[in-house]
Amino acid sequence: MAIQIRVECHAGYKADERPRRFVLASAGGRPYEVREVVDQWYGSGYQCFKVRADDGNFYILRHHTDPDGWTLDSFRKGEKQESAVRSQKSE
Repeated sequence: MAIQIRVECHAGYKADERPRRFVLASAGGRPYEVREVVDQWYGSGYQCFKVRADDGNFYILRHHTDPDGWTLDSFRKGEKQESAVRSQKSE
């Protein structure tokens, strides 16, 4: 199940060229800054962006073209955070 999100985009020569920040309604409205677009791909009626946010985690954001809207399709903890959690558990 995808989660509805609000996304602010950088608009270059076309609208919604790439995401700059996004807000998850379930996270209390905290804005996440996009630090890096790791990958992007297209499908029929959508475009996906794999991004690394300012919290160090990775998110897959899907832009639906009809109707226009965004969803969070996937989340993965960043590698540094996972290794920090493992080292804390081993102490």
